Amino acid sequence: MQRVAHSTLFGLLALICLAVALFSARYFMPSPIMAEGMAPHLQARPVVFLTHVAGGVTALALGAFQLVTWRGPRRRWHRVAGRIYVAACLIGAGAGLALALTSPSGPVASTGFGLLAVFWFGTTALAWRKAVSGDFGQHRRWMIRSLSLTFAAVTLRIMIPAGEMLRLDFAVAYPAIAFLCWVPNLLLVEVWLRTWGWEASPPAPRRFQDTAASAGSPPA
Repeated sequence: MQRVAHSTLFGLLALICLAVALFSARYFMPSPIMAEGMAPHLQARPVVFLTHVAGGVTALALGAFQLVTWRGPRRRWHRVAGRIYVAACLIGAGAGLALALTSPSGPVASTGFGLLAVFWFGTTALAWRKAVSGDFGQHRRWMIRSLSLTFAAVTLRIMIPAGEMLRLDFAVAYPAIAFLCWVPNLLLVEVWLRTWGWEASPPAPRRFQDTAASAGSPPA
């Protein structure tokens, strides 16, 4: 039953991420639909904006699948897709920070999205560094944090229409959404990691334990 619940949750997560990635890719069309809100960025900083979109779309499309490909015969895909995911996050975060610093939405919104870019870059870079150093327990934990910030693209697109449905003043709601789209994600993931999540230092595989035991045993 638990396995079915996990599979259902993952399937829903992957579907939502792919749907948002596909929807965001509309900005690469000659005349993108429903692009009024991002028109100032698209007109003033088209290269930076499209770089941010490309990074975000790629990270969203690949990120969820990294959760189920890290062991078994799919590990090769995990490594290749992981490198692409890391590059997409770092590029998307760098461009996102540039957009945040020049946002016309005011200093609060700029700060919210700017911090999102910094934390997104930082958590992804640390996840990559832990993988390279062989600390896969910490790698998985930092990658989960990175994914929670990648998922901000989804929560942002939920909160904006929700604010409109609640008839909140956009000028008031948007600066709050700049924080609410990612801070709760990160906090929830942190609680999960500390309560039920993967161990920070998982035990070594059995073959390494056996080797270590043999090396430490006295000669017969």
